[in-house]
Amino acid sequence: MRQGLLAAALWMAAAFAPGSAAAQEAGCRLALVLALDVSSSVDDREYILQRDGAAAALDDPDIRRALLAGPGHVALAIYEWSGRRQNALVLDWMAVRSEGDIDRAVATLRGFPRSQTRFPTAMGYALGYGATLLARGPDCARRVIDVSGDGITNDGFGPELAYQHFPFTGVTVNGLAILGAEPMVAEYYIRQVARGPGAFVELSEGYVGYRRAMTRKLFREINNLVVGETRRVPHPPLVPRG
Repeated sequence: MRQGLLAAALWMAAAFAPGSAAAQEAGCRLALVLALDVSSSVDDREYILQRDGAAAALDDPDIRRALLAGPGHVALAIYEWSGRRQNALVLDWMAVRSEGDIDRAVATLRGFPRSQTRFPTAMGYALGYGATLLARGPDCARRVIDVSGDGITNDGFGPELAYQHFPFTGVTVNGLAILGAEPMVAEYYIRQVARGPGAFVELSEGYVGYRRAMTRKLFREINNLVVGETRRVPHPPLVPRG
């Protein structure tokens, strides 16, 4: 297991070699990464609801105002995740300083073709990819990974080992658990995915509720609203059904 984790870490580091490591960018208040689930449990209709729902949330007037409010700016990156090495970068780091920047981010997301359809749910690898993306991104006051999904890990290592072996110091991981496909998904996101200062989990009533849930989540993340800590309970790890 540890050899596999080391190999995964080295592979991710090599994949990001062309980017500058932790580039210094003054005035950045938040580095925000959106991670969207494209595992095999997500059908074509659900994928469109998720992708376009995330784009619509970014395009929401309240979110636009929050992104541009300052002081400082928000840096944004987006990727899709599913299997062990099936992560696809949708939007590389963008400094959001204007309405035009938001327009470009929304258009990029809406126009992105689905990267994968047939791979399982490798949450640990997805989180490792997100941590590596943050590590070579801008130097911001806060760093947040916003991960959406409708299932729990059924391939590779889980979140706990990802948090041990990838650079998560000072990183907050918030979850958007999509209800319906996996009965334990909300509990899994609360107990094992949410991590770091002020971490929380937002719930979506299926994919039809995704746009509203993502809008609520972005508003809270961008404005750094602390409503309450996510409770962590000392239970053994959950395992996928079936």
